[in-house]
Amino acid sequence: TSLEEIDYLNEAAYAERFAADFADDERVAVPGVVWERTTRRVLTLEDVTAIKVTDAKALMSAGIDPARVAPVFASVMFEQLFTNGFFHADPHPGNIFVTPIADSSTERPWKLTFIDFGMMGEVPPKTRSGLRKLLIAAASRDGKGLVAAISDVGVLVPSADTAGLERAMTHLFARFGGMGFAELREVDPREFRDFGLEFGDVVRSLPFQLPENFLLIIRAMSLTSGVCSSLEAKFNLWDSVEPYAAQLLREESGNVVKDVATQALDAAAATLRLPKRLDGLLTRIEGGSLPVSNPRLERQLARLNHMAQRVASALVFGALLIAGSVVRAEDTVLGNVLMIVSVLPLLYGLWSGRRRR
Repeated sequence: TSLEEIDYLNEAAYAERFAADFADDERVAVPGVVWERTTRRVLTLEDVTAIKVTDAKALMSAGIDPARVAPVFASVMFEQLFTNGFFHADPHPGNIFVTPIADSSTERPWKLTFIDFGMMGEVPPKTRSGLRKLLIAAASRDGKGLVAAISDVGVLVPSADTAGLERAMTHLFARFGGMGFAELREVDPREFRDFGLEFGDVVRSLPFQLPENFLLIIRAMSLTSGVCSSLEAKFNLWDSVEPYAAQLLREESGNVVKDVATQALDAAAATLRLPKRLDGLLTRIEGGSLPVSNPRLERQLARLNHMAQRVASALVFGALLIAGSVVRAEDTVLGNVLMIVSVLPLLYGLWSGRRRR
């Protein structure tokens, strides 16, 4: 939150927690906190002599290939989101540096140095598990698996009819899966328009919801993609996703036996409880003490529909706002247009809520 960002003691603690997560990782460096000179209003870190991550000329002058920095940065961000569950939510070029290492005998004579830990995000274990499944499904171009993972993450309500979305994702992977930004720019815009016409109603009709911290996750991944593309114009995020997803898949496979055993025990326990519960149910039916209610379905459905519309408005507002802030760095006009247009779904959501009252 904004209050946490201006509390430098809080930021210092975040910096040390982040450093501990990568203590044994040769790819990452974090400046140490000088605690005796740090207060709630002043944060003092060790000096960092480094190169801004997007300064290609300075990197090449130091003998560092920017194209090799991009996949390492992407991998480090993936690890924060999908493994550690504690991530830097503001990884723009001003907060990421490349620090050359004097010992040139190492395989990678540089480290990624992160600063500014005021905006950090946490991914709860359940959400992290869903995100891992989502990444694996995306890497394997599995439309049905991707939709299931989206539901696990909590973006779709459990009762949503996802058959149409599964078809849309399968079609999306079949046509555009594996393409980098450079390749997507070469696609005929009419193809995107046709896809939107075919599946737009399906996506808009689904009851989406936004889990806590999800906007920070979207922001972190958007900035990561932008930094990587600026380091290497032909950078394809899929090339970094696939090996990381393969690693996650191996880790997930190791938990299968444990999961099966747990489910078997749960099923056995439920089976043992079933006769007693059925007997109790029959007793209540015979005694006439089983209440049966008929809720006012139309009112409830209208309320749910209204809620879904407002959530959808919030999602569109957030997506346009984030897209505008990311694009603005390279295209000021387009970025400003996206940010201004984002106000429309926000106003609609506020107006619909006021009208209902």
